Amino acid sequence: QVQLVESGGGLVQPGGSLRLSCAASGFTWDRYIIGWFRQAPGKEREGVSCIISTDGMTYVADHVKDRFTISRDKTKNTVYLQMDSLKAEDTAVYYCALDPNFWGSGYGCFSRGVYDYWGQGTQVTVSS
Repeated sequence: QVQLVESGGGLVQPGGSLRLSCAASGFTWDRYIIGWFRQAPGKEREGVSCIISTDGMTYVADHVKDRFTISRDKTKNTVYLQMDSLKAEDTAVYYCALDPNFWGSGYGCFSRGVYDYWGQGTQVTVSS
């Protein structure tokens, strides 16, 4: 049974940092894509970043690429989203998502339809 559990959200002041974790289990870490999405109140869920096993590449959306970094720890079956220089507009619920049998490329990174499994989300609030 596939499980995705996000953690690490919270309240942070503008300019601060948070590291989100996505602990993933129940699948074989062979050919997968794991992505981070976020959804602010009243807005659609948008892709933020992803990591792909096929080429080991990482992708970060242009509007956060200078501040967010995605990484994975194979020993812990966990993918991280490091978020620095946070702004009020980064306030959202952050979700990790997975396709455990991914044969595509980075073009699918920010498409919600690519992903089969979703975590419950973790709230990030950036406010002074």
